[in-house]
Amino acid sequence: MRLHKNLVLAVLNGLHQIFNEDKYADKVVAQVLKSDKRWGSRDRGFIAETSYEIVRWKRLYATIAEVQEPLNRDDLWRIFAVWATLRGYPLPEWKPFDGTPTRRIKGRFETLRKERKYRESIPDWLDELAAKSLGEKKWEKELEALNTVAPVVLRANSLKILPKLLRNALLEDKITTQYLSKYPDALVLDERSNVFSTEAFQKGLFEVQDAASQCVAPFTQAESGMRVIDACAGAGGKSLHLAALMQNKGQLIALDIHQYKLRELKRRAKRAGAHNIETRLIDSTKVIKKLHQTADRVLLDAPCSGLGVLRRNPDAKWKLSQEFIERILKEQQQILTQYAHMVKPGGKLIYVTCSILPQENEAQISEFLTTEIGQSFSLEKENHFWPSVQGFDGFYMARLERKA
Repeated sequence: MRLHKNLVLAVLNGLHQIFNEDKYADKVVAQVLKSDKRWGSRDRGFIAETSYEIVRWKRLYATIAEVQEPLNRDDLWRIFAVWATLRGYPLPEWKPFDGTPTRRIKGRFETLRKERKYRESIPDWLDELAAKSLGEKKWEKELEALNTVAPVVLRANSLKILPKLLRNALLEDKITTQYLSKYPDALVLDERSNVFSTEAFQKGLFEVQDAASQCVAPFTQAESGMRVIDACAGAGGKSLHLAALMQNKGQLIALDIHQYKLRELKRRAKRAGAHNIETRLIDSTKVIKKLHQTADRVLLDAPCSGLGVLRRNPDAKWKLSQEFIERILKEQQQILTQYAHMVKPGGKLIYVTCSILPQENEAQISEFLTTEIGQSFSLEKENHFWPSVQGFDGFYMARLERKA
C-alpha cells in the first residue's frame, strides 16, 4: 500500500469544502472526481472511499489528531495522518507528516473507542437525543449499522426490463449483481462501480435506489388508472417507481416547492419512459386547494432529519442541529394537515420519512389523527425499516385511509 500525493491532495481539497465551506459531500466528491481525467477507477475509488470514511469518522479522527474547527490545512493533514495510520498505510517522507506520533495515535484510538460518542463518531446532542428517543440498546445497534458502508442497490425499471434481463445486460459491462429476496425489482452490486456510465442506465433500464426506499411505492397500493399525487416529489425517485407500478396508466402528479428538482424529474422520466407523470410547482396554496379531495393516493415523502440514511450521507450528522429537528417537526405536521385534504373519501394518505426517530414518525401520525382533518382518517398500517435489522436505509411508512 502506497500513498500518492496527487490523490491525497484531492482528498484534502474535498474535505476542506465539506468541513469548512459546508458543502454536501456527494456533490464535492463528484466534482473532485471530474477534476482530473487521467485518474483510473482505482484512483477514483481511493478518493471517494477515503473522503467518505474521514467524513464519517470526523469526530474520532479530529480528537485523536487534537485539532478543532475551523480546520486549517495543517489540521486536515493531521486528520489524514490519523486515517492513514489506523488503516495501516506507511507514511511517506512528506513534510506535512513530519513528527507524526503513530504510536500515540494508536494508543489514543484504543482509549477513545471505549466511549460511544467517539467510537461511533457522533455529536453529543444527537447521541443524547436518539438514545433518549429509542433507548440505549436500540440506538447502539442502529448507530453501529449507520456507520457501515451502504450497498449499491439498483431498481429494474419494469416499464422496460425484468431484473433477470437487467442482470445479464450489466454483465456485458462486467458489473455483477445479486438478487434480493423480498425486493422483487432489486439488484445489489457485488462491487461498487460507476453504473451511470453504462448503456443500460442511459437507456433507462434502471435507477439507483436503496432496497428500503423501493418498498415505498408498493406500500401506497397505487394501481393503474388511479390519480396519484407524489406531494414532496423532489427529483422523482419514488415518482418513477409509482409510474412503473401504474404501468403508465392513470394520472401521477408530482408536486414540489423547487422548480429545479421538477426539471430533473422530467429529465429522468423521459429516460425511464414514464409518460403519465405531470409536474406542478407549489408556488402558492392554490395549487394544493385545487386538488382537494381528488386523489386516490397521496404520498408524503416528508422532509426529515435523514437520520436513517447516514450511511450514504455521513456529512449530514455534522450539519444537523437541535434547532433543525425542532423546525422540521413543525414542518412535517403542517404538511400532513395541509396536504391530507387532497385525499378523496375512501382514498389513502401515505406518510414516509427516512428517519428512525419516533418523534418524526409514529408520534407525528398520532398527533395528526387528533387534528380536525386527521379525525377523518384511520391508521391502516405502518412499517419500520431499521438499518440494524434489514441491512438497508432506515425508513418509516404509515398508510392511512380517509373515511368514506
